[in-house]
Amino acid sequence: MFMQFYMETNFKDTEIGKIPEDWEVVRLGDKEIAEIRKNKSINSVDEVAFISMELIPDSEMYVKFEIRKLEDVRSFTYCEAGDLLLAKITPCFENGKQGIVPDDIPNGFALATTEVFPITCRRIDRLFLFYVLKHPRFRKILEYSMRGTTGRKRVPKEAVENLIIPYPPLPEQRKIAEILSTVDQAIQKTDEIIAKTERLKKGLMQELLSGRVRVKVENGKVSFYRETRFRDTEIGKVPEDWEVVRLGDKDVAEIIMGQSPPSSTYNNTGEGLPFLQGKTEFGEIYPSPSIYCSKPIKIAEPNDILLSVRAPVGDVNIAPFRCCIGRGLAAIRPKNNKLNYLFLFYYLKFNGRKFEIISSGSTFKAIRKEDIENYLIPLPPLDEQKIIAEILQTVDKKLEIERKEKEKLERIKKGLMDVLLTGKVRVKVNEQSGT
Repeated sequence: MFMQFYMETNFKDTEIGKIPEDWEVVRLGDKEIAEIRKNKSINSVDEVAFISMELIPDSEMYVKFEIRKLEDVRSFTYCEAGDLLLAKITPCFENGKQGIVPDDIPNGFALATTEVFPITCRRIDRLFLFYVLKHPRFRKILEYSMRGTTGRKRVPKEAVENLIIPYPPLPEQRKIAEILSTVDQAIQKTDEIIAKTERLKKGLMQELLSGRVRVKVENGKVSFYRETRFRDTEIGKVPEDWEVVRLGDKDVAEIIMGQSPPSSTYNNTGEGLPFLQGKTEFGEIYPSPSIYCSKPIKIAEPNDILLSVRAPVGDVNIAPFRCCIGRGLAAIRPKNNKLNYLFLFYYLKFNGRKFEIISSGSTFKAIRKEDIENYLIPLPPLDEQKIIAEILQTVDKKLEIERKEKEKLERIKKGLMDVLLTGKVRVKVNEQSGT
């Protein structure tokens, strides 16, 4: 199919704003357009597909289901293959939970949570309606209609039925849905790559940071082998040629506890050093400071490991530049001839929960300098540390590339939704292509 796009120039005013002259506006609940399916009792099967709220996606298109015994389903909403399930309760609705019941669902129907509206489409393309209901403009209209007590607010049925939506000609609806679903498929493939890469990273961390799998370099080539010789230590079994050391040992690392300067020294003009107060500025690897401090007290140097020492405890990042650190952080400065900073980062990233376990405080967890100093880590030979760090860093770079690709696709999708669902940009099919 060959798609052509063009800018629309002829608009008319409607209840939802300007739309192309050949488009209509309709009530979602008009029976010839779509309707919310009525509930129905089931007694003809022993087992049934059940769709809980957890199985309704935030961003994907189709719901998942599980098979349950009919007698175990006490309350439900009846739905059929092809129905669009729209979550109605907070915060599921605001989180974008909605999905289409797959065509291959057993018996052609399912029982879903009572907190959804099952919408069956008549004279509207179901994928087009799916994207209309994802558009922030129409989501907000329904969100403003929510009723009930805090934490239990719901979208009323009549608000969904009375929702006024754009209605292009059916062939154009299908083309718009096809374009947006193509982008969604690309996003889903990227998500799958990210998930697969994250599993790979987790497996590598488990094996390499424990010494169960070893790495070595011979003639410039990296090879792996399974370790067989271990010894018992305070942190469990480690390879015989690995050390176990305290972070606070003088030849291992220096610990700098953060201290917050007077708030009068904070600024957003770039005067002084970037100021980091805690985990709130952390990213996947590097933090993103939002303010500066003109009179820093405690300073982290580039490649220091930043450790969150106040709730939440145990998160780590790497200082990308010289910065001021507040009391919510500590800087761990490895001795380069003994401890590779990236190896330490990945080890603490994988084992950060240990800090939470040793933290103190009944209502506000925190760890002290001596807790960090007494923290035990395995210490492979320095060359092996560097290779382990390089392997894990390579995986992280792959993850960064894929996450940026997903962000780009999501921006493209948002832009397409804004112009295609409003008719600002139109799409037509070249009839000579046979479609």
